[in-house]
Amino acid sequence: MLNFRQFDAGPDPFGRKFRALFEWLQTAISIRHSDTVDVKFILTGEDGSRTRKVIALPHASLLRISRESGRALDDPWCSRLAALHLLHMVSTGEDMEKDLVTARIEDLTRYAADLARAEQAEARVG
Repeated sequence: MLNFRQFDAGPDPFGRKFRALFEWLQTAISIRHSDTVDVKFILTGEDGSRTRKVIALPHASLLRISRESGRALDDPWCSRLAALHLLHMVSTGEDMEKDLVTARIEDLTRYAADLARAEQAEARVG
């Protein structure tokens, strides 16, 4: 299972690698009047550079995917979805110029399916 608290990301399109560190998860309705779950990571480059990325997960999308998949909507699941989106961003360079990125439902659906497969594989082994 993906450790969302600390993980390696990259290389990016320029060959750079990063260490990602989970900082927090919070409901954005209280801080910026958005109906999202925000997950913040700090990316540290091999050269010591640091940048912050907030991945916004739309609440309506999370509810829909949770309902359709039968997966409980909880903090670790949201954090893992956000970590997978951050990995996608780094590997493709997509939206890397932004500090705040809202994940699309299509991407979240794909990440949720990937996580479900990983959880099922772990259950068979364990």
